[in-house]
Amino acid sequence: LVVGTAGHIDHGKTTLVKALTGIDTDRLAEEKKRGMSIELGFARWQISEDFEVDLIDVPGHEKFVGTMTSGASGIEAAILVISVEDGIMPQTREHLRVLEFLGVKSLIVALSKCDLADAEIIEWQREEINQFFQSQRLKPLEVVNISIPDRLGLNSLAESLLSVGRSGREHMKGNDPILAV
Repeated sequence: LVVGTAGHIDHGKTTLVKALTGIDTDRLAEEKKRGMSIELGFARWQISEDFEVDLIDVPGHEKFVGTMTSGASGIEAAILVISVEDGIMPQTREHLRVLEFLGVKSLIVALSKCDLADAEIIEWQREEINQFFQSQRLKPLEVVNISIPDRLGLNSLAESLLSVGRSGREHMKGNDPILAV
């Protein structure tokens, strides 16, 4: 399964990929210096014995939306990362539009940095996200609370992606004579 990250700058896309895979996708000196993704990053995540995900980590800054678009063109599913501190921001909306345009069907929202907010703020942000998606064409399969320091939500995210991947495999088996054998 090829999965792309999406979302506003500094909402935790690269940090999430590193927590899931152990790979820091910000490999350029300029990315380290500026503390932001500039180029596409790639990481393989072995979720289970028989299932792996290829993650494409995209930049969130508005100046790099072209890079985000080129990286998103091959993805089958996406993780839209939204920080509990900021909520839905301009690049959140822009990245969602790109995902819709490219025909991505499976979306999971990761509500990141939940360790930095209390339960009331987290619930308020979840309500804001649910309200926002009521008017969107692409709807999330799930909204997962994420906290990297606590590793909160990482297993739930893995289970969600496993479900997306397995349902995709089942769909493909019925349509592809090579896989149906």
